Amino acid sequence: MLDRGRFNVLGVQVDAVDYDAAVQRILAAAREGRPLGVSALAVHGVMTGVLDAVHRYRLNSLELVVPDGQPVRWALNWLYHTELTDRVYGPTLMDRVCARCADEGLPIFLFGGTASLLEQLSLRLRQRYPELRIAGVRPSLFRTLSPDESGELAAVIQACGAQVTLVGLGCPRQEVWVFEFRQRLSMPLVAVGAAFSFHAGRLPQAPPWMQRRGLEWLYRLGCEPARLWRRYLLLNPLYAALLVLQASGLRRFDPADAVCPRQEVLYG
Repeated sequence: MLDRGRFNVLGVQVDAVDYDAAVQRILAAAREGRPLGVSALAVHGVMTGVLDAVHRYRLNSLELVVPDGQPVRWALNWLYHTELTDRVYGPTLMDRVCARCADEGLPIFLFGGTASLLEQLSLRLRQRYPELRIAGVRPSLFRTLSPDESGELAAVIQACGAQVTLVGLGCPRQEVWVFEFRQRLSMPLVAVGAAFSFHAGRLPQAPPWMQRRGLEWLYRLGCEPARLWRRYLLLNPLYAALLVLQASGLRRFDPADAVCPRQEVLYG
């Protein structure tokens, strides 16, 4: 188990952890019934914080931010010599959390996506982990929530008996949701991105060799070019250029240079 602490990657604080350490922290919070905001950030997720000071504040307020993408892991190793041998990929993190929850009898809640996606996902998770208890599911409304709606959602999740909530709203909405709800819910809230669609069998995952070499973005770009071309073809080169500036000391990225949100943005 490896947990070397938090490090500044372009002003976003990322935890240099492996899977075992991340799962252990999530499960410990679940057993103790305490809030824990968790996100798995790839390059796109980091860049949402780099380009938006308010969102950077949200990301840096989460208790656990793991290096989902290989380029984020490479940055930790290059800048801080953390010696991480693998990333902490959101779909794999979700899989391992579900396995441990099944073993320990900790119920989970699934939030995000459509009703049909959650039905497929729940079926596949139960097939994979027969002992897994899914205390409840709630699809996204794909819009912001009113205060009454957000209060009702928090009450439903808290009352259902879940001890971990997995959130699949897509970046950056899921990180906003985790930031806003983590003090309302006494459990870990884990933003896992496209993991819902992967585990439900709706999206194919890149071959392992592409994942190991940091080429998953290229595979996903080929699958969804119209939706993802701006994300990858514009943000990836910018990320690399800014890392060079940080490493050389030509530009300073201060995590404290962030702006606290003035009001809640409650996606649902």
